[in-house]
Amino acid sequence: MAKVAEVLVQTLIAAGVKRVYGVAGDSLNGMTDTIRKSDKIEWLHVRHEEVAAFAAGAEAHLTNEIAVCAGSCGPGNLHLINGLFDCHRSRVPVLAIAAQIPSHEIGSGYFQETHPENLFKDCSYYCELVSQPEQMPRVLGIAMRTAITKRGVAVVVIPGDVALRECSAPALSLGIEDSAPVIRPSDNELRRAAEILNSAANITILGGAGCEGAHDELIAVAERLKSPIVHSLRGKEFIEYDNPYDIGMTGLLGFASGYHAMMNCQALLMLGTDFPYQHFYPRNAKIIQVDRLGEQIGRRTPVDLGLIGNVKDTLNALTPLLGETTDRSYLDLCLGHYKNARKGLDDLAVGEPGRTPIHPQYVAKILDELAAEDAVFTCDVGTPTIWAARYLTMNGKRRLLGSFTHGSMANALPQAIGAQAAYPGRQVISLSGDGGLAMLLGDILTLKQLNLPVKLVVFNNSTLGFVELEMKAAGLIDYGTNLVNPNFAKLAESADILGVRVERPEDLRPALERAIAHNGPALVEVIVSRQELSMPPTISAEQALGFSLYMIRAVINGRGDEVIDLAKTNFFR
Repeated sequence: MAKVAEVLVQTLIAAGVKRVYGVAGDSLNGMTDTIRKSDKIEWLHVRHEEVAAFAAGAEAHLTNEIAVCAGSCGPGNLHLINGLFDCHRSRVPVLAIAAQIPSHEIGSGYFQETHPENLFKDCSYYCELVSQPEQMPRVLGIAMRTAITKRGVAVVVIPGDVALRECSAPALSLGIEDSAPVIRPSDNELRRAAEILNSAANITILGGAGCEGAHDELIAVAERLKSPIVHSLRGKEFIEYDNPYDIGMTGLLGFASGYHAMMNCQALLMLGTDFPYQHFYPRNAKIIQVDRLGEQIGRRTPVDLGLIGNVKDTLNALTPLLGETTDRSYLDLCLGHYKNARKGLDDLAVGEPGRTPIHPQYVAKILDELAAEDAVFTCDVGTPTIWAARYLTMNGKRRLLGSFTHGSMANALPQAIGAQAAYPGRQVISLSGDGGLAMLLGDILTLKQLNLPVKLVVFNNSTLGFVELEMKAAGLIDYGTNLVNPNFAKLAESADILGVRVERPEDLRPALERAIAHNGPALVEVIVSRQELSMPPTISAEQALGFSLYMIRAVINGRGDEVIDLAKTNFFR
């Protein structure tokens, strides 16, 4: 008769799971010892459980298959929570094994006692405690099916002693071969949508992550309607490439072209997006929203028609009902605006020899030129996300991961670990902020220990840059954002990882070429401008006033040099 831990691992293997991310602990001994004896699954030892959850989420994002992380009892599994929140909000299938204290001690205030079945409720669709050996296979099966079909997190809580008991119930097959059923609106709803679109001029499409796998259908609808396509950040990797209707993003990180196309349209077709910023939606347009999750319909902006369905299935059924528009005037206007906006951004991505500090846009531009056509990029929250959104080119093969919904710092390195583990022969590049990297700095050691050839590009501006920018926009003197950093390149070298520090623009390309060609993990630290502005596509009166107040207050507080540096960096190129 097999032990509970053995049945658990057998179930994971049968479901196609190839690795488990985590940090070992005594309450996980049954599981880790079983994995040790198997040649079909491996334990990926990271230095922090939060990294394990982020890494599992990255693997699930790239493979569209369930990924697994684990944490020992008490603090060990609690460290998973932030990463699991990101997985859950990004809607990727992840199973977390949360080990528990000895079952007979639960409720006694025992060493490291917590109640994971309560603590994980807000970041999972399913979270249950296994108290009896025979219970485990069924609970595990329910958890995994839930994670796969609902696309989110499921948690199984197992006391360490229960995992070591014998289990009379065998490993179960999940019985799921395809978790992507056809979902589309009714014929009557599709006819109503067609009536709205066929009677409207100046139609704009806003696409999000729900457009994954629907690129051809999206382009076909845009061609028929002669509509510009605006994409959200999470939709960038699925929408931007081979797209003659692309006019960039909107929102805080977006382009003026995307903003104006949204605000001036007469009809807006929202496809698989939960874009959160209400003030970037049009006020007087007819709005149709397509989403497979009905609860997301209309929660960001009022809609005239909500259609519950997958984007691909819905567009396949809707397209034959749409008339062929011949007037391209609105589309051409938006494309022209995008061309100008794109040129304006590209003009900022320059590196003049001898001129320091380096513009961060230039770093992203050179990375884009040097990276492989199927590279996987991860980017930290804050300014690295801005430069990734604006300067990394998607082509249908490249992928872009970040904490785009949860907005957590320190995500880029952990996600790069998961991406590289899932695709060992693929180029993985992390755009890390100095603050983000420092937050989970210990896991650069994981790159060496697991021999993962991730390329870390660190934007070192000695500050929490985006937070500082937010303070300026609010008219505040920045406070609490300064970072006293080490020499990250030397720190990497101390861990036997290639480390290169770049302080001059002319040294950037050779440094990145060297790192990319290196057979192993590498870190390139680039000293970039602290005062680089990353302005949203429209500036409110409050923001304009805020910047004015900031400059006045900076001078009054004896920091006029910052105002001069701000002007030199952004207005005198």
